[in-house]
Amino acid sequence: MRRLAAAFTAESDVTTVAVARIVACLTLAAILLAALYLPPAARTDQPSYDTVGAIEGEDVSVQGPLNIEVAQGRKRTILRSGSDVRVNSGQARIDLVEGGQIAVCGPAHLSVLKSVNLLTVALDTGTIHARIERQPTLTIYTAQIQAKPIAIGDAPQDALVGFDQTGAMCIRADSGAVRVEQQLTAQTIIVPQNGEVLITNGQLEGLRSGVTHCSCELQLAKTLTTTPPQSEVSRLPTSEEMQGASRLASKAPEPSLAPSKPAAKEGPVYQVFMPPLSYDASARVQRDNFDPQLIVLVRRVRVRPSLIFQGSVKDAPAVAKNTSPATPAKTPEPSQSQQGQQKNPQTNSSIFARIRAFFRSLFS
Repeated sequence: MRRLAAAFTAESDVTTVAVARIVACLTLAAILLAALYLPPAARTDQPSYDTVGAIEGEDVSVQGPLNIEVAQGRKRTILRSGSDVRVNSGQARIDLVEGGQIAVCGPAHLSVLKSVNLLTVALDTGTIHARIERQPTLTIYTAQIQAKPIAIGDAPQDALVGFDQTGAMCIRADSGAVRVEQQLTAQTIIVPQNGEVLITNGQLEGLRSGVTHCSCELQLAKTLTTTPPQSEVSRLPTSEEMQGASRLASKAPEPSLAPSKPAAKEGPVYQVFMPPLSYDASARVQRDNFDPQLIVLVRRVRVRPSLIFQGSVKDAPAVAKNTSPATPAKTPEPSQSQQGQQKNPQTNSSIFARIRAFFRSLFS
């Protein structure tokens, strides 16, 4: 009996171990099947290296790979590598996942490609204005020209690339420089910081420097929500409020009668635009291969607004003055001695004549 009980106990232990192994295998198979049949939108291991950023605009259409996100009741379109973007009118803005921004001024057509930290924009029509801090590395391709912004130190990259109404390509470097390469001839130039060039027919030999007609603001104008004015019920001031107002009025400084100093006059600002400079690494001495006639001197001044007076100006009314007739000046009255001298001029003269005759008689 003891042997039979021991054999039965051993068989039951083996059966329990086998059942546990079967349950573990079934659980693992169920997990694998759930992972395989899980829909792609719900997977958490979706690669994000090809995500470009969110795009916003009034009249924008996107085709190709994209994602739709809902945040705070608003839908956002997330561009991915291979997305084709058309801005039919107005302006659109792309907020890059790295923190930079790209403004697209329509009508424009472009495509975006991204691999890790390398972003490529294939521009067909329109104008783009990109501002990138450090990442990603941006390259802009057109049919004949390749433009690549270059950072100077730790400053951000700010560049504008697009086409004007005549079809000429304009490139502007607001912060940093831009390396421009002709894809057919491999000719390369560098547009310096604050430089602007215009390329016609895709040829770098005939480029012109100076102010172009391309413009694309980086920030979009957003409507500010104005708070409605709050109603206030009028009431009589309390005694404490009246005492505080009187103290403030007594402490208020008296207005100074000294005339205010006139504002300093703003002088003109001169800015020099140099043509693009090229660098040949194989040459020991670099050549001055730019035309001095392409140097542009711009004088910026502030135009004062003209003053326009409306209305009529009339003379002041004449006020009649009551003037009294001029009184003749009073002559001083003569004294009594003067009156006596004036009355007896002959008497005075006879006395002096007698005295004079007396002295003559003494000395004769």
